[in-house]
Amino acid sequence: MRVFFTGGSGKAGRHVIPYLIDQGHDVLNVDLTPLDHPGVNNLIADVTDSGAVFGAMTSHLNIDDVRGATGPAHFDAVVHFAAVPRIQIKPDNETFRINTISTYNVIETAVKLGIKKIIFASSETTYGVCFAQGVRKPEYIPVDEAHPTLPEDSYAMSKVVNELTGQSFQKRSGLDIYALRINNVIEPHEYETLFPDFMKNPEQRRVNFFSYIDARDLGQIVDLCMKKDGLGYQVFNASNDTHSVNETTADLIAQYYADVPKKADMGTHETFFSNKKIRDVLGFKENHDWRKYLKA
Repeated sequence: MRVFFTGGSGKAGRHVIPYLIDQGHDVLNVDLTPLDHPGVNNLIADVTDSGAVFGAMTSHLNIDDVRGATGPAHFDAVVHFAAVPRIQIKPDNETFRINTISTYNVIETAVKLGIKKIIFASSETTYGVCFAQGVRKPEYIPVDEAHPTLPEDSYAMSKVVNELTGQSFQKRSGLDIYALRINNVIEPHEYETLFPDFMKNPEQRRVNFFSYIDARDLGQIVDLCMKKDGLGYQVFNASNDTHSVNETTADLIAQYYADVPKKADMGTHETFFSNKKIRDVLGFKENHDWRKYLKA
């Protein structure tokens, strides 16, 4: 496919795009800074500017693509990852503005251009636990896509609004628009730099449901979404199969979730951020369990 990808220079995108290229897709990365990776086409644009989004989404991949064209440029899929990635980077109103208006611009342009597959990054934070003041527990475990979204911060609120934006445009257009509630993204080098401390102090992982998504496995999820047609509007949790600490699920429940209703029986190291839907609907099979890189 020809893929229009926003925010590909960020923490997740710089691993997702190489995965998509390895699958044979042609990718245009639209970001404020280019991604230096073989085979990536870059275009500098501010996606909070509606005109810039339209200009970028009707652009060709590169100069050779222009020279070989016989008509207007066209993309087969849009993947929208560009965003302020969390609170406390910009003022709250700016975080909310940038994340909501950029998502509106990207989805609106894609729908009006008739691009049939739109995938955008939502977040684990929509469930209200990650950036809550004080300790907030989920309403039940494991947390699946039916769990209420209860944000109290500007970043999570922007992601909930973006999901409604996607749902509204899908209702109007009938196209496939999929939202990925992405769990804490882990890059390959972070198994060595971060995970030893996760083992010593698992409490720090509570705000992420003790879970994670390997950036390369996230690439697989995006690719599977691109290849799965006809689902209309969908929300998918994006996480690996197991949690990110070296305790059993039962031990973590006893320590942190003893008073939280359990919706289903859980495996020995099963993630609390349920990925059952991506396994059942998309056929996701993780390739990067952290235990492959560290001795438990």
